[in-house]
Amino acid sequence: QVQLVESGGGLVQAGGSLRLSCAASGGSFHTFAMGWFRQAPGKEREFVAAISAGGSTTTYADSVKGRFTISRDNAKNTLYLQMNSLIPEDTAVYLCARGAFSTSEARYGSWGQGTQVTVSS
Repeated sequence: QVQLVESGGGLVQAGGSLRLSCAASGGSFHTFAMGWFRQAPGKEREFVAAISAGGSTTTYADSVKGRFTISRDNAKNTLYLQMNSLIPEDTAVYLCARGAFSTSEARYGSWGQGTQVTVSS
């Protein structure tokens, strides 16, 4: 089984930027698509972004398109989420996942525990 560990979360003011990382170990990385999801208190987990196994294809939730960029470095077994122009609505626990290239969390079989992102106004 693969282990996924997120890092890079923190407190930032609206308009600021953060870069999240997800380190994978113990399993295949480069043959799987990867995704980012987020969950705010009292709300359902929602899709944020996904990237294909080779990194050539990406897709984003409408709420983050143009502000967030997903990328991966297969040589380092690491997934990234660059978050710019942050707004308070981005506040959530962000989780990375390994699976199929999909916007549905059901298509991802392995998950990290998450990293907290808090955006103040």
